[in-house]
Amino acid sequence: MERHTEIVRQWRLLLALEGRTRALTLTELQAAAGEGVSDRTIRRDLNALAQAGFPIETTRTDGRTRYTLNRDIFGGLATAGFSLSELGALYLSRTLLSALAGGPFHDSLTSAFDKLTDALPPALWRFVDQLPQAFAAKAPVLRPQSGASRQVDALLGAILAHRRVRMRYHSFASQQVKDYLVEPARVAYAQGTLYLFAFVPAYGEMRTFAAQRIRVLAVLEETFDPREASAGVFPDSLSVYSGSPERVVVDFSAAEAPYIRERDWHPTQQIADTPDGGVRLTLDVVIDWGLEAWILGFGASARAIAPTTLVARLTSRLEAARQQYALIS
Repeated sequence: MERHTEIVRQWRLLLALEGRTRALTLTELQAAAGEGVSDRTIRRDLNALAQAGFPIETTRTDGRTRYTLNRDIFGGLATAGFSLSELGALYLSRTLLSALAGGPFHDSLTSAFDKLTDALPPALWRFVDQLPQAFAAKAPVLRPQSGASRQVDALLGAILAHRRVRMRYHSFASQQVKDYLVEPARVAYAQGTLYLFAFVPAYGEMRTFAAQRIRVLAVLEETFDPREASAGVFPDSLSVYSGSPERVVVDFSAAEAPYIRERDWHPTQQIADTPDGGVRLTLDVVIDWGLEAWILGFGASARAIAPTTLVARLTSRLEAARQQYALIS
């Protein structure tokens, strides 16, 4: 933990030195590093950064030593239009971007980071490479399968060229493999899966297809006039479903209340306290399997209040689960 704290503190010093046009005093650097940091620690950090290759220069005016960072080291960075903090944040985001690492953007993503690496001297990257020890993100457990990624290459080309697509698709809803003629509108990533939003002329409506369930795909020469796709990706669902939103009300116990309050579950959410110390969460969302699984995941700490159709569905699921466990005993 001590090493992690040191890395973050030194990162703050770098950002402070980069963000000021004038030299900073030791007192100002102490304030930037955080409360309770001694001047001796700041001097040691500055020395460590200098030894790592960062050109930290000192001047003495009015009897006080002042510190500056020679910005020539960031020449490539300035040309690219990035600040040090922006580049550091982007570099750390590699873990999150790995959700699509197996997809069609893998080579482009790798190339982009290679260019960012070339923009700065090795000293910076050696330092930034230590930051994930102090700040990390768990890579998604779910990620697009390789087959889905191959399909997306062709789909992206069809979307940009406004060309129709003929595909053979395995529908889980009907448990059948069907042939579709579609007008692709958008490819989206959500919860470990790539989805195709496409207009189906035979049905006269926009439909959603999971990319990994496309068995065969052919981009045709036929073109189409693109239709406007809905804003956002599954905007009315807590998971990956489309449909009409309904007013959903769920009560949570006092033990779960802090957890519910601290998160943004959906843009429509409203949170109100209940007399027992818990909270009532109101959402305007699609009633789908994802919503049901989310509520049931809280066990006895959550109770759906409305609508009655949702309450009935959850009650049925709970009873079916009870019967399953009764078979074991």
